[in-house]
Amino acid sequence: MRLPPEDFVGAVLDVVARIPEGRAMAYGDVAAAIGSRAARGVGQVMAYYGADAPWWRVIRASGHPPLDHEREALQHYRAEGTPLLWSRDRAVYRVDLAAARWWPDVEPG
Repeated sequence: MRLPPEDFVGAVLDVVARIPEGRAMAYGDVAAAIGSRAARGVGQVMAYYGADAPWWRVIRASGHPPLDHEREALQHYRAEGTPLLWSRDRAVYRVDLAAARWWPDVEPG
């Protein structure tokens, strides 16, 4: 089933708005939650429409924050108590997706 573009945008933003503080979903997780495989489409929605959503809670499958937003995302993660993993030199971080991953209990909408 393929959602019309405006329905896809709304469905993505609905799921993202429901991610609790301190938790995260990968782009592919958000896509799967709305019955899609379009992880890149989720990324596009977040890039164009996600400024007012908790965008930092949608991360890459590796646990790394949205590209070019690492510093700002880190402020949110620290404020929310999101579990993080750090490189040995503490120069690079990622979200501990095994601990922070969230999945909606019910279908969006």
